Amino acid sequence: MFKKNVAQDGKNLNAFCEALQKGDANAVQQRFSAYLNKTISIRDTFVKKSAKENFYHGIMLGILGYKSGWYVRSNKETGNGYSDIFIKDEENTGIILEIKYAENGKYESACKNALHQINVCGYADRLKSEGCSKILKYGIACFKKQCQVVVEIDGD
Repeated sequence: MFKKNVAQDGKNLNAFCEALQKGDANAVQQRFSAYLNKTISIRDTFVKKSAKENFYHGIMLGILGYKSGWYVRSNKETGNGYSDIFIKDEENTGIILEIKYAENGKYESACKNALHQINVCGYADRLKSEGCSKILKYGIACFKKQCQVVVEIDGD
């Protein structure tokens, strides 16, 4: 049973990572929300507002740790700040994830703020200077066991 569950989880995590690489915000949203529904309790987010984003950030890092061949860094200094999660894959595609807590389920504004932060702070600059010709910028808004995901694609 354990072996079967691990195999199934591996397939799901790989599908999640493939969706990230392709810029498929809808699939990323569906898979991350399904993962949150499967694994967390809403009591897990009963912390100060400032710590709520850290909770979802940590979950995302745990998921991304599954993908071998990816350079994944948390709070990496880039541009004029620190991106939440900075990824460079084996195909030299850059992925930036900015995670926000969607207070009272205000997903759209939280996603918009995340993308704005990525662009204003120049988080993609480092990836561009390292030769990434395609950069995927994700704004991810989380509230309880759900999320909304938007993506901007620069390059190829």
